[in-house]
Amino acid sequence: MTAEDTADSIVGTVVEVEVGPVAHGGHCVARYEGQVVFVRHALPGELVHARITEQTAKYLRADAVQVLTPSPQRIEPPCPHAGPGLCGGCDFQHANIVEQRRLKATVVSDTLRRIGGIERTVVMESPGDEGLGWRTRQRYAVVDGRPGMRAHRSHELIPIDRCLIAHPGTPDVLGQRWPGVTSVQAVVSSEGKTAVLTDSTPAGRVVEVVRNRRFRVEAGGFWQVHPAAPEMLVDAVMSGLEPAAGETALDLYSGVGLFAAFLAEAGCSVLAVEGDKDAVKNARRNLHDLPSVTLEAGDVDRVLNAAAGQGLEHVDLVVLDPPRTGAGKDVVRRIAALSPRRIAYVACDPAALARDLKTFGRLGYGIASLRAFDLFGMTHHIECVAVLQPVDS
Repeated sequence: MTAEDTADSIVGTVVEVEVGPVAHGGHCVARYEGQVVFVRHALPGELVHARITEQTAKYLRADAVQVLTPSPQRIEPPCPHAGPGLCGGCDFQHANIVEQRRLKATVVSDTLRRIGGIERTVVMESPGDEGLGWRTRQRYAVVDGRPGMRAHRSHELIPIDRCLIAHPGTPDVLGQRWPGVTSVQAVVSSEGKTAVLTDSTPAGRVVEVVRNRRFRVEAGGFWQVHPAAPEMLVDAVMSGLEPAAGETALDLYSGVGLFAAFLAEAGCSVLAVEGDKDAVKNARRNLHDLPSVTLEAGDVDRVLNAAAGQGLEHVDLVVLDPPRTGAGKDVVRRIAALSPRRIAYVACDPAALARDLKTFGRLGYGIASLRAFDLFGMTHHIECVAVLQPVDS
């Protein structure tokens, strides 16, 4: 049911609510006349006037348009485009950075408990920034040649003159007109090289450097957008797995070969599996000096199934870095059947992580460590690295 489907829609109505706990997605939970309300631009414990923006049979969505009792953690958003009805790119500019990280840690621990049945205290680690100037790949929507950002859950364009979370090295595309395109992306690499991509721009490449190793990647392809993220995640994976020379490893959803490279440098024989053809092409280039890496292009589940049919019965280590939807039960079962001594699960969505960890738990794998990283300041996004091992060890 949507607002348009109901004769008694309250969309647009301003209601007074007491704001409850934070929830995954950049909002907090409140109640109005017994119905759940997901409120943006609010903080736990606040009393607010909230304008209803969406109505369904199960819940309401709203924006806090007036704060009657502010949280001590509330600040004035640094960006003039952040607020109700404005740019939808950031979720937490109204909270100080310490509170943002506390809220994100709460989201991870609550999600693990609610979906996975896992009790875990979570501390949010950070790269030491204040949440601004980090995004090295920034895409802007374009309408009638004018660039900007979309409003939250809307196609409405919000013209902006500057994005405060964009890395200062990204090219300035906001001061120009872009006729005939629907989006423009500004990119800066760790070497300081820049690229501008539009609908009609041929795919370009940049080079990223991690631990003094160079990785070629499509400018518009997947790469962690915080400049500190690749090294922080590599450090977390490698310290969690403790690879030893002579061990065998899987790198699943391997992208351009980031984790495979350092597993191979540690002396492992690595089977890296990736479905994106451009990423595989770049990985072949990036890993050409590492003969102990075997690259397989294709769906992870299909490749694992084929490998099992060809005699793959055991691996020592697994790196699992799936898309936002998670790995899923079939892939998790195939991994567990290989009896690795440790698994490093890199997750960008706590709900998908919780679902997969629950499946791993049923198959005999428990959490040895779990680290969470705030690599997306001002937004609700989170990166986690969970290290798993057989529970009897």
